[in-house]
Amino acid sequence: MEVEQQVVEPKQLYPFQAEAVENIFTRLTELPPNANLLFQLPTGGGKTIIFSEIARRYIKKYNRKVLILTHRIELSKQTSDVLGDLGIKNKVINSEVKNLPSQSDFQCFTALVETLNNRLQENDQFLEDIGLVIVDEAHNNSFRKIFHYFQDINILGVTATPLSSNKKLPLYQTYADLIVGQSIPVLIEQGYLCEGLTYSYDVNLSSLRIGSNGEFTVGSHELLYTQAMMQSKLVEAYEEVAKGTKTLIFNAGILTSRAVYELFKKKGYPVRHLDSTFSDKDRAETLDWFRNTPNGILSSVSILTTGFDEPAVETIMLNRATKSLTLYHQMIGRGSRVLPTKKQFKILDLGNNSRRFNLWQYPIDWKHVFAAPHLYLEHRYKDEWDYELENDYEMPPEIKERFLNSSAESFIVRDRYMMSLRKGLKPQIVLEESLQDHFARIKDNAGDFEEAFELFNLLSEEMKYRIKQFGKCINATNNYTDWQYQSYSSKLRRNLITFFAETDESED
Repeated sequence: MEVEQQVVEPKQLYPFQAEAVENIFTRLTELPPNANLLFQLPTGGGKTIIFSEIARRYIKKYNRKVLILTHRIELSKQTSDVLGDLGIKNKVINSEVKNLPSQSDFQCFTALVETLNNRLQENDQFLEDIGLVIVDEAHNNSFRKIFHYFQDINILGVTATPLSSNKKLPLYQTYADLIVGQSIPVLIEQGYLCEGLTYSYDVNLSSLRIGSNGEFTVGSHELLYTQAMMQSKLVEAYEEVAKGTKTLIFNAGILTSRAVYELFKKKGYPVRHLDSTFSDKDRAETLDWFRNTPNGILSSVSILTTGFDEPAVETIMLNRATKSLTLYHQMIGRGSRVLPTKKQFKILDLGNNSRRFNLWQYPIDWKHVFAAPHLYLEHRYKDEWDYELENDYEMPPEIKERFLNSSAESFIVRDRYMMSLRKGLKPQIVLEESLQDHFARIKDNAGDFEEAFELFNLLSEEMKYRIKQFGKCINATNNYTDWQYQSYSSKLRRNLITFFAETDESED
């Protein structure tokens, strides 16, 4: 057949990729015509190479055409290039393609889902003789709108995270079965992915708000991450861990990304900013600059989570929080590509994300996630600082006995902090109120200065605890928190000295 003569033998696949191809293709041949299959493989594992080889084999075996769906033009172009390397004559269907009068020259079509949906609405016979549909980034539910045009045709979805972007439309409703590829830890051990070294930085996320889609809102992100304290924390993290490395920074909003750009530029670092408002020309120029700048820093707004491949990236900075496991893996995956001179990469987490989802390389039971996504989505992760901020210091019983003349009312720093914000007061008033509370408790339970100093020492752990809580509320650095504690304890000691000196004078 002419179709078979146009196909060349594929490049050598890695063993885990060849195994995946065999498993998928065998399963596809077993499925009835209207059944769909889902395949999971981590970002960086070569999903495009795998499903392109599936397409090659399908065309050769069944002499029918394959349709590959993507949601980003970059993914369409990348897929088309891989198909071309395999000798598959393919056509990219983008906004410029209004009709296809002659389709006999093509064995495969790569289409943007929105563009194809428009064409199919105008003409449901827009494509001819499609035998297999392959969906890239299948967790994205935008593809479902056109599935009804392909009845009695197998659909193969591929994704790094088989968890639907819409919790009301779980993937098991679309796909009959899930094939799980090799895991991140195994791919690291075998040298196919870099080892990710995570550095976590405490960030108070109490001001973030959750939108109707279950994700933290961009607006609340902008308010938090454009603060001077957070900008300072970001630069300190970079200079401490990643200085001089090719770095990709992910932000939630354009204002934050631009602020990051201005900050690093002011400090003399080679940095660029990129967001969705850039023209194709400016976007290409920015990415070329990043590729050709060994220690370049690129601040972006999540648009590089898919369709972007720069193996030389050495550091990923998560300057945002997310409740999406998919987005978490997509962002970090941009740094996981292996090079002869690169076996590790760094992950700087300024959104408590690794606490929410565990470390990037932590093994996940994807079969369970696929079968029971509601259990996973309904699980409530709480950040470590949340537990602390919701409770006061638990004083040991033997110390409590020394303060029986004082009120047992709790002093919750987070509550006091939020109250001060609502009243338009400076946050520092929280520490002033705390200091008054400690002073009163010591004064009411000490007979003289000597006993007061003893009680002062007994309260040292509670003082440290409250200062730490306050530091988390205002996103303070460790150095600032240490200084704050020294200032707090010195002021309390002076107040006690003054009080008991005046008491002694009045008694004389």
